Amino acid sequence: MLTPPSLSIGIEEEYQIIDPETRELRSYITEMLAEGKMVLAEQIKAELHQSIVEIGTKVCRTPAEARAELVRLRRGVMDLAARQGLKIVAAGSHPFSNWQEQPITPFDRYAGVKQDMQMLAQQLLIFGTHVHIGIEDPEFVIEAMNVVRYMLPHVLALSTSSPFWVGQDTGLKSYRSIIFRNFPRTGIPPVITSRGEFDQLKDTLVRTGCIPDGTKIWWDARPNHNYPTLEFRICDVCTRVDEAVAIAAVFQALIYKIWKLRQDNMTFRVYPSALIDENKWRAVRYGLDGKLIDWGKQEEKPARELIAEMIEWFIGDVMDELGSRKEIEYAFKILEEGTSADRQLATFRQTGSLQAVVDRLIHETEEGVL
Repeated sequence: MLTPPSLSIGIEEEYQIIDPETRELRSYITEMLAEGKMVLAEQIKAELHQSIVEIGTKVCRTPAEARAELVRLRRGVMDLAARQGLKIVAAGSHPFSNWQEQPITPFDRYAGVKQDMQMLAQQLLIFGTHVHIGIEDPEFVIEAMNVVRYMLPHVLALSTSSPFWVGQDTGLKSYRSIIFRNFPRTGIPPVITSRGEFDQLKDTLVRTGCIPDGTKIWWDARPNHNYPTLEFRICDVCTRVDEAVAIAAVFQALIYKIWKLRQDNMTFRVYPSALIDENKWRAVRYGLDGKLIDWGKQEEKPARELIAEMIEWFIGDVMDELGSRKEIEYAFKILEEGTSADRQLATFRQTGSLQAVVDRLIHETEEGVL
């Protein structure tokens, strides 16, 4: 019997640095890093734009431990921003700041991205959550990725937080997903038959000068280049800390359930990426308010119904084994009350003010943290 995966959890979040007077994005990451490294060490990082700050948790064993880490890191970043009278927001896009006006962080690696990607890099003013789940067996990383692809749109629908772009209601719940799809090597991963096939693909891209290493494969789920994890990259950054923890707990439970099926010589059907992309588009466009397709039955069903089915039927029997029932069942609150995108849109409908949307985002990002 093979050793089970550790199912460790690591979470990376990208935040907006906000001027609370104008509610605009504020370029402050280089100053924040100078102070932040003394407080948060390597857990605080720059990103492509100077108005973005990224954090990464330590390796955690449980969702509860991950929550404590996220609270500590969010509070630390908020304290650093507050020294200059600034605020932190967790949302997949800023409601009205213009990407054309945001300076790139003056580090060599980001200058290289700007040189390679040109205007696409400048436009990449988006904010995501990346969740790492520890899987030490390199073959099971590939097997798990193939299976879990099916559920990626369902989890994206729970995380949507980017309905606005440059001052406009886009009509989409995750406009961040649209911006990122312009980059190469993104989207739902293809079906990969083995670790050898994945390594051959990666090595071919490196050898031909397409990429320097595996970090430039930006699929919605990917074998991480540096750590023995399957990294989930599909989600918008979650505004409330409890939303982020719920998302991470769901990913952990999905991997554990796939492992348990494997031990019983069972699995979940692997579907073509083209079909999964149809559900991803529906999650991007409508979030929880639309319909997803049950590809087994080949029929549309309300997104909320299929997401609840994923939680209750597919991972319901492993939540207690993992000790994560509380964290996962927060997803039912999201299904009932809506995502950050839904709340942002409701605020805009009530007030007609995108500044009011930013104020709400500031408040919700601080919930359970300060």
